[in-house]
Amino acid sequence: MAHTKAQGAVKGNRDSRAKRLGVKVYGGQKVTQGSIVVRQKGTKFKPGSNVLMGKDYTLFSVVSGVVRFKTLLGKKFVEVVNL
Repeated sequence: MAHTKAQGAVKGNRDSRAKRLGVKVYGGQKVTQGSIVVRQKGTKFKPGSNVLMGKDYTLFSVVSGVVRFKTLLGKKFVEVVNL
């Protein structure tokens, strides 16, 4: 009989795929309307002017312009400035 030996160590050896989180466009770089600026879990960065947040906490640009990161009262904000 061709039985397979117990593979307890191999069975639970799978890992989930990486979610590719992080800052996608850095300060001073140009973005177009609808461009993703930050992919995150939770609100590490909060949306500033001309930036909106998706339901999965993704921050994206509403207008074309230049990305700026700023800290206000200990909170990090991302904004897009029109040129």
